[in-house]
Amino acid sequence: MRLELRHVRKSFGKRQALAGVDLTIASGARVALLGPNGSGKTTLTRAIMGLVEHEGEILVDGKPLRTGPELAARLAYVPQVTPQIGATVDEIVRIVTGLRGVSRGVVVELAAELGLELDRVRHQPVRGLSGGMRQKLFIALALAAPAELLVLDEPTASLDAAARARVLARVGAIRNVTLVLCSHRLDELRALVDHVVALDDGKVAYDGPAAVYLAARQEAVIELRHRGDAADWLAANGFARGTGDWWTRAVSHAEKLELLPAALARIGGALDDVVIRETDRVDLEARHA
Repeated sequence: MRLELRHVRKSFGKRQALAGVDLTIASGARVALLGPNGSGKTTLTRAIMGLVEHEGEILVDGKPLRTGPELAARLAYVPQVTPQIGATVDEIVRIVTGLRGVSRGVVVELAAELGLELDRVRHQPVRGLSGGMRQKLFIALALAAPAELLVLDEPTASLDAAARARVLARVGAIRNVTLVLCSHRLDELRALVDHVVALDDGKVAYDGPAAVYLAARQEAVIELRHRGDAADWLAANGFARGTGDWWTRAVSHAEKLELLPAALARIGGALDDVVIRETDRVDLEARHA
């Protein structure tokens, strides 16, 4: 499914959620949609799925977006916060599989792979399940359905490590489906997407390759322990004194490549130990509206 957004705007009262978004998502693209709380991510995904009215135009495969059963049949969605539905698990599975033309056995198999035995909870109301169990149920329902657009909003937020790994493997193996992923986890972005769209204040702040976006957000913490007279040099180069003879500095990837050889050359034989810890940051996620 190819998506084209032209000057898409949306306001809620005086608050502008989307401020003229122009964006193209190619058919089969694997896109991460990032941004801080209040940046417009949720509004944009809901607009793409036809769930909110908006100004501007959204084209699906070159045609204006039309809501209804035809669009619903072409997409699958996993929300960040799964709905607390009063219907039983069995009722929800029966409704969704009937509407989507999917075998119940496929949903049962996918749920079991994630660690959820549907037959054990089939008579429980969905709202009575734990957050993790509800998440597994809705992921299984979404992945069981044939879809041209898969929208995942923090899909692994409530999952244990084993289930999270299985979801990443399952989604990573999907082909010929347009994927829109909202996630703050850089390891998920590396595994699942090839393109990043970052929003800030309802506008597109970045639209480009995931590798470029992620490389710019790789950092490292360098810790040095030395004996000698290098304190002035370390302080002048941004290191902070820790306990004992340890000095620490957080650096970008490029700074690390320059600073390490310089430190080794200056401190030389007085260097007792070096520890380098790689870290990631998504600075757009750090601000809260």
